[in-house]
Amino acid sequence: MRGLLGELATGTAGEEVTITDMEASIEHMSRGTVRHVEGMLIVTEPYFRSLETVGRIAPLARELGIEHVWAVANKVRSGRDEEIIRSYCAERGVEVGGIVRWDEAIQEADREGRALLDYDPAAPAVASIERIADLLEREMTGAGGNGRGDRP
Repeated sequence: MRGLLGELATGTAGEEVTITDMEASIEHMSRGTVRHVEGMLIVTEPYFRSLETVGRIAPLARELGIEHVWAVANKVRSGRDEEIIRSYCAERGVEVGGIVRWDEAIQEADREGRALLDYDPAAPAVASIERIADLLEREMTGAGGNGRGDRP
């Protein structure tokens, strides 16, 4: 995996974006798999074990020089769930890059073996994921002229 990501990083001259879904573990960090990674989304749920993954991975990502690190709150069912995730992340200096609320359309699409975007393009989860994609585009490409998107 490390070699493949290295090839993708050096062969595209900044014209391509590669998104990789990796296991929620520190193995990728210790093996150098993320050597060429510029940004990382750490998907978490409002449960202690899931949040602890953010608490372990975010500091390692920073130590490895990954400039952009965000948590993405997934399967959020209530304001309390969101607050738990935001509070945990704030205490650790991890920005929440997006909130994906519980959406039954995800399960229905999966039951039918279809991508959510094909099953229900108007699903709330699709809109949430689009906002996360917008964040990545702003922050990773420097759209907006200052290299950090719309932020000063």
